[in-house]
Amino acid sequence: MNSFMQIGATGSTSLDVVAPGIAEALLATGIGLVAAIPAATAYNHFADGVGRFSGRLETFADEFAAILSRQLDERAR
Repeated sequence: MNSFMQIGATGSTSLDVVAPGIAEALLATGIGLVAAIPAATAYNHFADGVGRFSGRLETFADEFAAILSRQLDERAR
């Protein structure tokens, strides 16, 4: 944004005018990536763990329901 304001104020698009703004934008992008990459990695690790736990919980629920069904069938006889 600063680059656009400087271009408007000076009426020039020379490298001297836009370079500080470009450097600032690149620095902000780098800082953003430093924060985003570990966050995305942590999220993926967490999501994978939740997915595995969900699968184990579904397997347990299916097995538990089968055991209960068998026991109820035996009592009904």
